[in-house]
Amino acid sequence: MSELLAFDAVTAGYGNAVVLDRLGFSIREGESLAILGRNGVGKTTTIETLMGNTRVSGGRIRWRGRNITHVPAHHRARAGLGWVPQEREVFPSLTVEENLTVVARPGAWKLDRVYGLFPRLRERRGNYGNQLSGGEQQMLAIGRALMTNPQLLLLDEPMEGLAPIVVEELAAAIRRLCEQEGLASIVVEQHPVLALEMTHQAIVLERGTLVYAGPSQTLAADAETLDRLLGVGMRTEEA
Repeated sequence: MSELLAFDAVTAGYGNAVVLDRLGFSIREGESLAILGRNGVGKTTTIETLMGNTRVSGGRIRWRGRNITHVPAHHRARAGLGWVPQEREVFPSLTVEENLTVVARPGAWKLDRVYGLFPRLRERRGNYGNQLSGGEQQMLAIGRALMTNPQLLLLDEPMEGLAPIVVEELAAAIRRLCEQEGLASIVVEQHPVLALEMTHQAIVLERGTLVYAGPSQTLAADAETLDRLLGVGMRTEEA
């Protein structure tokens, strides 16, 4: 698999505030990556920087070998970056089906395929965005991103505030995208054990710098490192 995305010693933030300090990592085609860390370490800022929403003061971002550090956000989306923001941002005055079709671009992901991934959206296709539950809105946000037929799917806190049964359903769908559909993805998630179960590789951030990088399964099996970096250890998600 060839390299899809790379951060090369990227320093970025908002205004004069630096959040990411010479951050470096890469992801290959068809690979999934978990970005982990405690609150406020730069996880969401990494996604925002990738989408062109921060000020980059050092390093570069490469997409398929091309330097996109200062490329406008809409051009990045057209190049194949599909973003599911933390706030979901579904269109409240459009139906589920209109939310999906309004952003559709040519490719394999069409309405029937999205409905196959999330059957509940088919059932709610005539409902407006503001008539959906939080879990349904998250499904819609992911489905809408898929309708742009991205090469890399960015998921920022996809499980936040959702009931456990909905979390299980979404986690299964994300695993399917990674393992069966071969869609490259980056997952920012506060639940590290869950994130590691969904991805191939993982990085851990601390104060905007990289402190760990390796296979997700290796980190999941290393209770000492999990506890040291994330305060997880051998505890379960219910603890």
